Amino acid sequence: MDFREKISLKELIESKHRSKKATLDYDDATLTHYLQNSTNGVSASFREDALAYMTQILTEKLNKEVISRHDVETALHHSLFESIEAPFPSKSKIAFKFIDLFAGVGGFRLALQNVGGKCIYSSEFEQNAKFTYANNFGKVPFGDITLDKTKAYIPQNFDILCGGFPCQAFSIAGHRKGFSDTRGTLFFDIQQIVAKHRPKVVFLENVKNLLTHDKGNTFRVILETLEENLGYKVFYKILNTVTHANVPQNRERIFIVAFDPQQVEHYADFEFPGPVELTRTIHDILEPGKQADKYYYKKDHMYYPELERTMTSKDTIYQWRRVYVRENKNNVCPTLTANMGAGGHNVPLVKDDFGIRKLTPRECFSFQGYPENFILSPILADSKLYMQAGNSVTMPLIQRIAEKIYKVL
Repeated sequence: MDFREKISLKELIESKHRSKKATLDYDDATLTHYLQNSTNGVSASFREDALAYMTQILTEKLNKEVISRHDVETALHHSLFESIEAPFPSKSKIAFKFIDLFAGVGGFRLALQNVGGKCIYSSEFEQNAKFTYANNFGKVPFGDITLDKTKAYIPQNFDILCGGFPCQAFSIAGHRKGFSDTRGTLFFDIQQIVAKHRPKVVFLENVKNLLTHDKGNTFRVILETLEENLGYKVFYKILNTVTHANVPQNRERIFIVAFDPQQVEHYADFEFPGPVELTRTIHDILEPGKQADKYYYKKDHMYYPELERTMTSKDTIYQWRRVYVRENKNNVCPTLTANMGAGGHNVPLVKDDFGIRKLTPRECFSFQGYPENFILSPILADSKLYMQAGNSVTMPLIQRIAEKIYKVL
């Protein structure tokens, strides 16, 4: 066999993502999870399926009818499969292991890696988010976590289960059906995983309305599930990005941290991080100079007269609210939403030296605390990137909470 020509997983995944007939699926997930975990004791969860997929790839590449397991092992030995060179690999020294559920583009993962964690499993349903995640972390997440097949790949032992489980069922922006909505029941998939694997910590995020939804009954069920059914000790608090992360976005979310008292002796010492001074302004995040023309409103746009009349300051962010413009008078970014790229409602707007424009996708990710080298692929439509930013957690706030968790482990 010729081992000189590498097989680029980055090119393979990008090709599949561009194809309308292919999706990033279990094959891609098992292979990238296997290659990332080959030296840390959890690769057995992915090995057989990963080797089977590598056999398929080699068979097609070499145009051979039979590829032996020895051939695959030799290809691995020669590093024929070229892993995705991602900008955010795990640190060499591992302080704890975690799994990343409802992973989105990886806000939890990046935060926990910064604290010393190693992600050994990730899951995300939406294809475009999986692609962004793979570009930045070199690993394709598994898909639908409600399926037993997906859960079966989770390695048995890990320290922290984390995730921002879908919030549409509890949000003011949604219909607020709660547990009568199938999306609301995704919490019970978390329950199943916790019951089976018994992680030391469960770390969750959701919209603040979860606390009051259905007169508090929804949240009561979640607490009872964690405390009475599973035996965890629960801490929860609503925190705001603007007051607790030094990021100028007004974004309130509820955070739930639950400890297994049998495994975490000093769980009672846990406390959420306190407020920090906001030293950054919107101008620390807004990109300087003229942006691409597509982000600016043209003068013949139906909304332009109202935008021009209302938007008078360059030191604040405005928001289009269906039929009127609202100024954020505290001079921070309003809460980013998943639908802000669809036009119309909830679109954040700024006035600069070149006109009136939308925030760019890069600016939206910056308002969620992502670093400048976080990859936003140009093959993704802006609408998909806006959705990803709006659905994300604020990474620095997650990191501050993770530091407090790690302190008591």
